[in-house]
Formats: sequence, C-alpha cells, structure tokens
Amino acid sequence: MSTPAEKRATFRKLHAEGCFVIPNPWDVGSARYLQGLGFKALATTSAGFAFTQGLPDGGVSRATMLAHFREIAAATDVPMNADFEGGYADAPEGVAESVKLCIETGVAGLSIEDSTSDPAIPLYDFELALARVRAARAAIDAAGGDVVFTARSEGFIRGRPDLDETIRRLKAFAAAGADCLYAPGIKTREQIAAVVKAVAPKPVNFLMTAIDLTVNDLASLGVRRISLGGTLARVGWTAVIRAARDIATAGKFDSLAGTIANAELNGFFSEDAKKR
Repeated sequence: MSTPAEKRATFRKLHAEGCFVIPNPWDVGSARYLQGLGFKALATTSAGFAFTQGLPDGGVSRATMLAHFREIAAATDVPMNADFEGGYADAPEGVAESVKLCIETGVAGLSIEDSTSDPAIPLYDFELALARVRAARAAIDAAGGDVVFTARSEGFIRGRPDLDETIRRLKAFAAAGADCLYAPGIKTREQIAAVVKAVAPKPVNFLMTAIDLTVNDLASLGVRRISLGGTLARVGWTAVIRAARDIATAGKFDSLAGTIANAELNGFFSEDAKKR
C-alpha cells in the first residue's frame, strides 16, 4: 500500500500535464472496483456518500465525513481527493481548522467551495470567499504543502450562472494559492475554454455534465482533470429504484435481467482482497 506522501506526490504529477478522469466512489467497494479498472486517482462524492447514510447532500457531519475520508484513503492505493464541501465553516479560521483535520485523514487532495447554506445568498461575498481560500492554503502549507488544493466557484450550480463573476473568483483563488480550479456546472466548449484560459497555467477540473463531450474533446480544450461528482452513485440508485418500483407497483421482475453475476463480483473482490 502506498503511503500518503507517495499518493500526494503521484497526485501532484497527474496535474502537471495531460488529462485524466477522476471518478467518485461512495464506499470502499466502489473505490476498490474503480481502482481495479485502472483509474489513476479517485475522489469522494459528498452527495453519493450522504445518500448511503440516508441523508441529503450537505447533511453529513464533519466527524462522519472525516471518518469516511480516512476509510477510503486507507483502503486504496491510488490518490484520493476529498470533496470537503465548504469546509464545515463560514469563517476562514474555521475552514483552516477543518482543512488541518482533513489532511490528517491521509487524503492526497481536497476541495473547498465558495457556496453558503443560504439559498438567498448562495455564494460567499467575494472578499470572504477569497479569505477562506487563503486560510485553506495556509493550513495546507503548515502541514507540509503536498496536498493538492482545489478551489471551487459554485455559481453555475447555485443559481448564479455568471461566467465573468465565476472567472473573476477563479483567477483570484488561483492567485491566492489554489493548485487546481473548478467551476461545476459550466457545460459549453466556450465556457470551458474561457475558464481554462483565464487560470492558465494552473489546471482545471471539469465536472462531466455535458455527455456529448469525450475525454479527448476535453483534453483538447485544455482540461486537466475530469470528475463525475455524484453521477456514478446516481446511476446505481437509478437502477435500484427502477427495479424496486417495478416490483412494488407491477409485481414484475423484468428489471433484474442483465445484472452482473454474483460470481463475477465475488471473483473480483476475492482477488482484490489478496492485494490489500
């Protein structure tokens, strides 16, 4: 098993050139399977994990989330990025404290958002958002600086789809020390290219929502990292819900056809367990 320092060094190298997909597992089994498919890094999903706890996205406590990070980081050989939402604090000092605790779980990277929990004011004031990024950066530096820090601007998924404001924030976050920049919700080639150009040479993470784009398409636009957020978890929920509804409402089991065989999963996890 690779050490946290080795994983962090690997993760940083992945951000130096090229383009890679970083899928989002929600438990140890999904993490091990995705690793087994050859993905070079993984990222947690706040939504995907919350659903496993019977909670909405944003409803998981900091202590529970940190325990989840520790479990996934310890169970995998590849670097793991923590979806740390808003850092479980409004004030920069609270963000710094949370980031310190997050680093101690063994993650290779972490992200901090600029969104609030108030629908009426969905984004932190620009100066406060910037101060929160600076606080996260300082906490990472105090811990050794090797954890990759991703700063996110959430306007496009929080009812504020203003590209100019999003870019203004991302550029400021980059100047304040973010290693990677992320604007979930942008979709068009023009939006993606504009974000990449604005923060260059720093890498950009793209949340895959535009399914007409391929990895090669995004690489040609300059995207360095492609994440899936909670989508893989929702793919699983979609299959389960469709099958369960058919059984509950129509008494039919047609949706069970074509499922992966128990023997195949047993085979994978039996062989995988020998490597741990």
